[in-house]
Amino acid sequence: MSTLRQQRRAETQRAIQTHAIRLFTERGYDATTVADVAEAAGVSPMTVYRHFPTKEDLVLVDEYGALIAGRIAASPAGQPLVRRIGTALVEAAALLTAGTEKRFLLARLRLMISTPALRARHLDNVYALQQAIVDALPAGDPEADFRAHAAASACLAAMHTALVRWAADDGRADLPDLISKALAAAFGPELYTGPCSGKAG
Repeated sequence: MSTLRQQRRAETQRAIQTHAIRLFTERGYDATTVADVAEAAGVSPMTVYRHFPTKEDLVLVDEYGALIAGRIAASPAGQPLVRRIGTALVEAAALLTAGTEKRFLLARLRLMISTPALRARHLDNVYALQQAIVDALPAGDPEADFRAHAAASACLAAMHTALVRWAADDGRADLPDLISKALAAAFGPELYTGPCSGKAG
């Protein structure tokens, strides 16, 4: 029963967020209220706030951190940090741009880039993702922890560059390939050689 409740909760949350992203895109973020989202989703404003405590969360909340952390935890421990993190980012991007997920991700990304209130809160998401990445790596001494934070931060900066380029290109480019190229440009092929990094372009 617990699993069924969790599934229903996830379905409700996704339905609310889908309607929110559509309305924000059509009407503008500032012009759309939480009540508008609730009406479109067929739920009460209280239900929206139960799933998304703030209006910004309607755009920013996702499960990407858990997906990326899982990929890192499953990667070979002997690989360099940059390769483990970078490969996880590329593989996650491949999953998140498959089918209808691609347009959903692109719409969210555009809102984050174009809306000042979301840009400010997005930084919190980046820090949370960085911590999720570090937590997925084996715990070590303070020096190892420092290296993990530095590698995660640098990889996320490279990914951000790829995401902005992808959004500006209206999602026409291959996002995993862009992330691979950004990582290779930042670290060099001798440090980062992951999926797609060998493609021409």
